[in-house]
Amino acid sequence: MKKEEAKERRIKEVLIVGGGTAGWLSACHLARSLKSNSPDGVKVTLIESANIPTIGVGEGTVPAIRQTLAHLGIRETDFIRECDVTFKQSIKFVDWIDDPASKDSNAYHHVFDYPERQMVDPTPYWLMGQAGNASFVDAVSVQGKICEAGLGPKQMVHAEYDGLVNYAYHLDAAKFAAFLTKHATEKLGVHHILSNVTDVKLSEDGDIRAVQTDDAGELSADLFVDCTGFAALLIEQKLGVGFIPKDDILFVDTALAVQVPYTAKDAPIPSYTIATAREAGWIWDIGLSARRGTGYVYSAKHTSDERAEEVLREYLRATVGDMADEVSCRRIPMRIGYREKYWVKNCVAIGLSQGFVEPLEATGILVYDATARMLAEQFPPTRGAMDVIADRFNGRVRQAWDRVIDFIKLHYCLSRRDDSAFWRDNRREETIPESLQESLEVWRHQPPSPYDFSSKLSVFNLENYLYVLYGMGFETRMDAISYRYPDTDTAVSIFRQMNATAEQVVRELPKHRLLLDRIKEYGLSEI
Repeated sequence: MKKEEAKERRIKEVLIVGGGTAGWLSACHLARSLKSNSPDGVKVTLIESANIPTIGVGEGTVPAIRQTLAHLGIRETDFIRECDVTFKQSIKFVDWIDDPASKDSNAYHHVFDYPERQMVDPTPYWLMGQAGNASFVDAVSVQGKICEAGLGPKQMVHAEYDGLVNYAYHLDAAKFAAFLTKHATEKLGVHHILSNVTDVKLSEDGDIRAVQTDDAGELSADLFVDCTGFAALLIEQKLGVGFIPKDDILFVDTALAVQVPYTAKDAPIPSYTIATAREAGWIWDIGLSARRGTGYVYSAKHTSDERAEEVLREYLRATVGDMADEVSCRRIPMRIGYREKYWVKNCVAIGLSQGFVEPLEATGILVYDATARMLAEQFPPTRGAMDVIADRFNGRVRQAWDRVIDFIKLHYCLSRRDDSAFWRDNRREETIPESLQESLEVWRHQPPSPYDFSSKLSVFNLENYLYVLYGMGFETRMDAISYRYPDTDTAVSIFRQMNATAEQVVRELPKHRLLLDRIKEYGLSEI
């Protein structure tokens, strides 16, 4: 085929190599946008090995996943019933601010409900003390009190994907991948092949032409999506795209994961992730409906694997007693950083093959979902259109990863903990990205504003930063700019109304476990 003819060739087939959450999210987004279940649509095939299990610790999400599920035509009721789902309204950070022994109260919530700015922006008035002793989250949102009361984010009268407050989910990652597999193949027209890839074959122009499998023969396509995890079988091993490590900024590089049962069948389920800081990292604690998923993510440079396991079991003993010594831990090394490029030739990396940072703030599923949807909605109609679209894709995804890294580092560099080298090293200037240093310097003199967060690919925004900055005790000096905020009476009224509203919704919302039980029994109303 001549070069010009090849450029105008329509993209008719996509092959996704690798399953798991990233692979099946990619399959669903592509199949829906490209009408794979119609004769004129683009054929989407996913090949995965039956012998490689899902890593399965990505059990937290952010609110954007609700838009994704609705967009893909998935009923929230089915999702909750089949994936051991619970609601997530916040991340509660415990012992991140100060050394655990130095303070009585050392926790804050990063909730998902955003402060309203209809009359005045409440942030500067909170900074000037107009909300009294209320924490930032309680001054601007009702959701922190909802979480602490053990309540769900909605009532049974709310339709699917609707609620009184914003929310995301906790889920069983393996069940979620299986759920997406069923939806993709039965509803969206995705072809599914179980086989092992043994070789990747290139054409003369450097594009991937096909993959060779052990028992499904040679599989060709026009575009390939690499979802092969840290192995990066296509993007790195075959196309040679390098990896940019970021472990000089984010030190956490190893996880110990464990699943533990509840001590009682009717045990309360927190509607938030608990992230408890420890000497060389932090422990996650996620309550699903049938079990808890917990683990310790830590820096191997700052502790040993043996000490890390001891720290995790000490944490578990406080809630499950001697059972903490019986459960087995799974150790998972993590490669921290991202690709030099994410789309090269006719190959796009999504998932762990694209990049990874620690699971704080559920960044993994967030970025993989956002980039999979962007690929589907910016899909090139021909090979000739691919390179320009790829360049733009690469720029946007790089910006997204850099913003993720800034936001994760924010949690560490604001900590006042001084009890270990891990926390002290996280405050060293040379470990803090210059972009974050510049922002913090500005925010010492004025609160963050929407102008600080213009982005082509939304990841973490103004409100996310506000909750972490002021939850962690960051100080913005308001003396020189207080004259800009004369609406004190209005702000005080807003804070009082927020407190009254919080008391009301706490009386009205159901307990979290009760809400889940009712949804499973009766189902939610469709949108």
